Order: sequence, then structure tokens, then C-alpha cells
Amino acid sequence: MSEKEMKNDQENEELQDNTTDTEVNEQEQQEEVKAAENTDTAVAAELAEMKDKYLRLMAEFENFRRRTAKERIDLSKTATQDVMTELLPVLDDMERASHSFETTKDTDAMLQGLELVFHKLKHVTQQKGLQAMQIQAGHDFDTEMHEAITQIPAPSDDLKGKIVDVVEKGYTLNDKVIRFAKVIIGA
Repeated sequence: MSEKEMKNDQENEELQDNTTDTEVNEQEQQEEVKAAENTDTAVAAELAEMKDKYLRLMAEFENFRRRTAKERIDLSKTATQDVMTELLPVLDDMERASHSFETTKDTDAMLQGLELVFHKLKHVTQQKGLQAMQIQAGHDFDTEMHEAITQIPAPSDDLKGKIVDVVEKGYTLNDKVIRFAKVIIGA
């Protein structure tokens, strides 16, 4: 073989190799495009699924919020029903006492009747958790339990900064202060 033929053969081989490489590259590129399209489709499907889950979750949360708000309103409307039902007999007793005051002139009997109604009222409120604060002159002033309405010169040195007099009782409902005791403190 001559050099010319060898060169031609070599060029033919290189040409075939280049053609084969080009075909392989084109196939790889087509596979990559298909893989990218599949990935894009999978990502789009996953995104659509996530959006759906998100929308459902938001709707569920909104329903929960509305339901709890409605339950809270209903509870606040009916919360006092129990207390009022317990107080109705006391109210009836007060009406009967009022009518008997008009007809009876016996003050001792009226006082006894009034005391009975008062004890009944006190019993009902204690059952519901209402407690009067036990405060006396000489106790330490506590801003979480007492409200100082005025300050006067202390009658003695041991009452300085302490309670001198209780003007109005304080009350707690289930250990929570609902009315502060109004007190006078010594200066």
C-alpha cells in the first residue's frame, strides 16, 4: 500500500470515529433532554401535589379557627348559665323576704330571714369558687392583692407601710383575684 492509500484509510477511519462519536453525543443529548423533561414533569407534579396539600391544610386550619371561635363564643354565652341557675333560689328567697317585710312588723323574724338568705347566697358563691380575702389591719400591703385608696399617718410605728383599715373586701375566684381589696395604709 502506498502512503496515499494509508492516509486515505486513516482519514476514513477518523471520519467514521467522528461520525460515531457525533451519533453517540446526539443520543446522549437526547437522553439528557428526556431525563430533564421527566425531571421537570416530576417536579411539576410534586409541586402541584404540595400546592394541593397546602391549600387543604390552610382550609382545615381556617375551619378549625372558625369552629374554636364559635365554641368560645358559645361557652362565654352559657358560662354564666350555671351560676344563674344556682342563684335563682336565692333570688326567689329575696323576693319572698321583700314581700314579708311589707306585711310583718316583727324585726327579729325579718333579720333571721335575711340572714338565712345571705347564708344561702354565700354558700352558692363559695361552691362556685368565690372566696373573700381574709385581710385585717396590721397585715402587710401586697400590690397583687390590695389596692391602696389612700394613705394616712400611721397610728403607731408598727403600722407604717401596713394596712390600717379595710374599706372594701377583695375576692378571688378559683385563686384568681377578681376584685382587689380596697385598703388604707399607714405612712
